[in-house]
Amino acid sequence: MSTVIRTQQAFEKGDQKGRSAAPVRVGKGARAFSHLRIPPHCRREPVREPELVEIERMLRGLGLESVCEAARCPNRALCWSRQAVTFMLLGDVCTRACRFCAVATGRPAAVDAEEPRNVARAARRLGLKHVVLTSVNRDDLPDGGAEQFRRSVLEIKRSRPATSVEVLTPDFKGDLEAVATVCSGQPDVYNHNVETAPELYPRVRPGASFERSLAVLREARRLRPDSIVKSGLILGLGETRPQVEHVLETLRAVGVDSLTLGQYLRPTRDHLPVERYLEPEEFASLEEFASGLGFAHVASGPLVRSSFNAAETLQAARAS
Repeated sequence: MSTVIRTQQAFEKGDQKGRSAAPVRVGKGARAFSHLRIPPHCRREPVREPELVEIERMLRGLGLESVCEAARCPNRALCWSRQAVTFMLLGDVCTRACRFCAVATGRPAAVDAEEPRNVARAARRLGLKHVVLTSVNRDDLPDGGAEQFRRSVLEIKRSRPATSVEVLTPDFKGDLEAVATVCSGQPDVYNHNVETAPELYPRVRPGASFERSLAVLREARRLRPDSIVKSGLILGLGETRPQVEHVLETLRAVGVDSLTLGQYLRPTRDHLPVERYLEPEEFASLEEFASGLGFAHVASGPLVRSSFNAAETLQAARAS
């Protein structure tokens, strides 16, 4: 039996090791909860480097946030040891409460007018050749924060003309003028993650819309025909293989050419539980399927995240 057929059957039946593993009890008393034990292939060995403290000090000194910290990314130490940081614009408080995301939710602070220049300063100090910018959702702002993205891209390119810039934007509540504002800064990569199958949106992404996300990606493709358009999913939230395949086919149809697929890891007891840990063979199978659809580049693996190895991903997508 081929690997693709075997892993597809496992995906549909949900009989992988992660599904059958005995739950682990964490905490005590009323705050205690159970979760599936994280398998070895979904863990990152800790990296302790002096660069980590230095980068933290630099970010705090410039009043900047990173999604690496806010989202509790498992790759933070590894990326920072390589001087790779994903900047999070518009503060560290999101106006939405997606049930998979560790970023704090609530009432955000005022927009920092100096943030674009400070991001450019940080990129210069780190010597970054590729900069990734994301943000919290700012549904409280008329443009959703699009102008802050545009200004940040322009400041980086003014300060470091040879540096490529990748933006990972919210859906701006479907405001395509906001997408146009971001695109006017001429980012090299426009990324917007659909995150999961549309059937799971009410549970996973309340307040979001799969069709709205597709519209953002389609508009980015139209406005930036020569750039890379990117999207990604987190897996293990209860999606089925056919649902994932449909999402990938749809993403390719709207012009997405770079794709990331990674394993969902529950950040706290207040977030959605992991329904299943996918095996490495399943990620390989999905990469094979996606590549067959014509994506220029596919990064698929348990610890893959949107901005992990982003510079290498851009180079690979451009070279294809």
